Amino acid sequence: MLFINTLGMVTPAIAIFLGIVALIIFGPKKLPEFGRSMGETLKEFKDATNGILDDKDDKKDTDQK
Repeated sequence: MLFINTLGMVTPAIAIFLGIVALIIFGPKKLPEFGRSMGETLKEFKDATNGILDDKDDKKDTDQK
């Protein structure tokens, strides 16, 4: 628990440690590919979340009319 501050944020020391562990596990050739796929997954999740929120706003607008 020394690496997590009171707000639940990860400190730079634990971030570096996790980076080194990821480099050891995945290797230098797979790490960029892994990061790219994680970024694409995060983008798809964000787009889906925005789509759900937009649908909810549209429904709210039609209910008020």
